[in-house]
Amino acid sequence: MTEHRQQRFRFSEAPIWELQRKYFEEQGLRAWNNDQVPQYITSNPMIAEAYAEMIFGFLQDRARKGESVEPVTILELGAGAGRLAFHVLQKLCELRDFAGIPLPPFRYVMTDLPMKNVKSWERHPALQKYVSEGILDFARFDAAADHELNLTVSGTTIRPGDLAQPLLIVANYFFDSIPQELIYVGDGHIFECDVVIDFPENPKRLSPAQTLESMNLDYSHRRAPAYEEESFAYHDVIALYQQELEDSHILFPAVGLECLERLNRLSRAGFLLLTADKGDHRLENWKFAEPPELILHGSFSLTANYHAIAHVMEQRGAHALFTSHYYKNLNVGCILMLEEPLSYAGTRLAYRRSIERFGPDEFFSLKEWVDRHLDTMGLQQLLAFWRLGGYDAEFFIQGAKRFSSLLPEAGDEEMADIRRGIHRMWSSYYVMEQRYDLALDAGLLLFEMEMYEDANYYLEASLEADEDEPVPTVLYCLAICSYELEMLDLALDYTRKALVLEPEHEEALDLLHALSGEE
Repeated sequence: MTEHRQQRFRFSEAPIWELQRKYFEEQGLRAWNNDQVPQYITSNPMIAEAYAEMIFGFLQDRARKGESVEPVTILELGAGAGRLAFHVLQKLCELRDFAGIPLPPFRYVMTDLPMKNVKSWERHPALQKYVSEGILDFARFDAAADHELNLTVSGTTIRPGDLAQPLLIVANYFFDSIPQELIYVGDGHIFECDVVIDFPENPKRLSPAQTLESMNLDYSHRRAPAYEEESFAYHDVIALYQQELEDSHILFPAVGLECLERLNRLSRAGFLLLTADKGDHRLENWKFAEPPELILHGSFSLTANYHAIAHVMEQRGAHALFTSHYYKNLNVGCILMLEEPLSYAGTRLAYRRSIERFGPDEFFSLKEWVDRHLDTMGLQQLLAFWRLGGYDAEFFIQGAKRFSSLLPEAGDEEMADIRRGIHRMWSSYYVMEQRYDLALDAGLLLFEMEMYEDANYYLEASLEADEDEPVPTVLYCLAICSYELEMLDLALDYTRKALVLEPEHEEALDLLHALSGEE
């Protein structure tokens, strides 16, 4: 029987945070394999397009203010797998090129705590275009401590006061994963919550994820009058909690607020924050809140206290945008910590269009429904949802068989739309650590539609990327494509390769006889 032991910690100093740090440093980009750490909901093309619209609106606002010379730095905190940055840059460049209007230049800086992630981004093929264009750079950034940014591509350092333009901060699934304080409001007083952890006697033998899974957490309260003193940096919001809340456990984002303050000092003009998380901005949602539970996914996450962040920033002159309706899975906010924030009409209108009216949270709710009903959807419904999601590869991977089953009833226009969608999808596909043969699915579907030139392109791409032995069916399909494209020598070569692997492949044998007769 395994012995356990208990230790008491201040919540923000508990070993869970060091385990969180070690998990990401050890795993690198592998942390997002199989969606172990969730990434789709905050990194898909749809949310990227919403962010690109708001960034574009902000660039327009700065241009209208006569600030078109100095570059705008877009800083992503906790960029993780890198997928969001890629999609945002792609959508933003499309908007820039389509509009053709004067805008300030911009550079996107991806940051994370593990240097292993930074090195992986530097090598990622999909990001090289933006690096070469000079609009993408990288930096390691510790949200709990760093005061400057050391960019790895340009070799420059951004220090306090260096930026003339406001800093534009992107923080998805960020505030819920960095250290937080835990306080309790009761009888008009503030208590600090200590966490009592029960964990195995030899946790060093376990991985960080295994240790987190093995822990049992309990909480105890102790009076914390320091929070109630007027000298406390965030006294106003604490006083509000004392007045309005009772019997409530509050995750307080002291580290997150301090991080925003340090980042704010990098610019002489304030910042704009775009953020999405499991987080509440309404005070009533913190009433009678129970102690937090760790949501485990290799690492862990909690709930972000957007109310505290928005309240503190608004007290300092910011304007905070959150949806008037309740969120289900993802709360998306925009905080304008800027001089005359209401003058940023382009930014605010973009939020209204892309988040308030219909945004990433609504899209994800629809996707959950679509995932359950995929086999009942018609071709037009599949195409409509695929288009709504920005021709996302993950939806195509899920729906390829359904697309295939509906081809017999598809018209020429629908087939043309499928073909166009595949090309759009391929141009915005971001390969992650866990590879999937998207080219194969695309090529086989195009082959079924008898679009042989397109099918040949994707099937050859699949063959080149696959390190395993080729599948005879793929070689046979390539042989047919080559035959239809009148590349008979290549068709014969593919046919012979298919038969080496499967000598009794009837269709390949028939094709071999036909090709031999034409020699």
